[in-house]
Amino acid sequence: MAAFCPLALHTLLIPYLAWLVAPTLSYKPVIVVHGLFDSSANFKHLLEFINQSHPGTNVSVLDLFDHRESLQPLWKQVEGFREAIYPIMQNAGSDGVHLLCYSQGGLICRGILQTMPDHNVDTFISLSSPQMGQYGDTDYLRYLFPKYMKSNLYRLCYTQFGQTFSICNFWNDPHHHDIYVNVSDFLAALNSERPQPNATDWKKNFLRLRRMVLIGGPDDGVITPWQSSHFGFYDENETILEMKQQMVYRQDTFGLRSLDRRGAVAVYSVPGVLHTMWHSNQTVFKECIEKWLT
Repeated sequence: MAAFCPLALHTLLIPYLAWLVAPTLSYKPVIVVHGLFDSSANFKHLLEFINQSHPGTNVSVLDLFDHRESLQPLWKQVEGFREAIYPIMQNAGSDGVHLLCYSQGGLICRGILQTMPDHNVDTFISLSSPQMGQYGDTDYLRYLFPKYMKSNLYRLCYTQFGQTFSICNFWNDPHHHDIYVNVSDFLAALNSERPQPNATDWKKNFLRLRRMVLIGGPDDGVITPWQSSHFGFYDENETILEMKQQMVYRQDTFGLRSLDRRGAVAVYSVPGVLHTMWHSNQTVFKECIEKWLT
């Protein structure tokens, strides 16, 4: 029989005991909301990136309002996604969750953040989302409204019928700003660009966020102007006014300036990325997203 060696036992036990007392590294759940004409199937690369960099992360790529259903009015989509997200938030408890929202989905997520008084979102990542609206002759526009160009789409979008299409809910014609403010069911209301009975509560809800990350770039090809992804937009001469020049920032209508002055807004401008490639570009993930998902 081999002799008992206390030193050997001690050597074996040290790694085991260290494993028992070491803190378990855990990551906050990540909730992904897709954009126009997308579905959860479009985000397999993003899911792989998250699983590789943060193993064990609970990632929920929500499968709602897919494909043509994504044209449903945005307030209807906000309600549907909010119902799906709420149980995930509750399960996360005080640790909170991260929202990663692409394109049109970034506006849906803002609607959720502003209308949910008990959300526990830590970081909201807005990935190439038209946060200040859309105004451009893109392939999407020609596909959806072949008889219209950007200069006359307001004739459809700024009607009761037009506002039943999601893209019209954030169509922001800088040459017809007054009509937009009065008619826009979603974006003008969300921005509190007109008197809004819920404005104070919505601002308070938005400011529950710990951080907002804005990602976009000049070669996007769909978001027009691309600076809308950073809360910039055209004036009446189609000159770009950056985020801090926007009325919604200067008057802090929904909390954007307050969040920024807290140092809680991170902005990334990435050249060379087409609109449909943001969520499958590993460089974008590594440089703009990965570090925020802790």
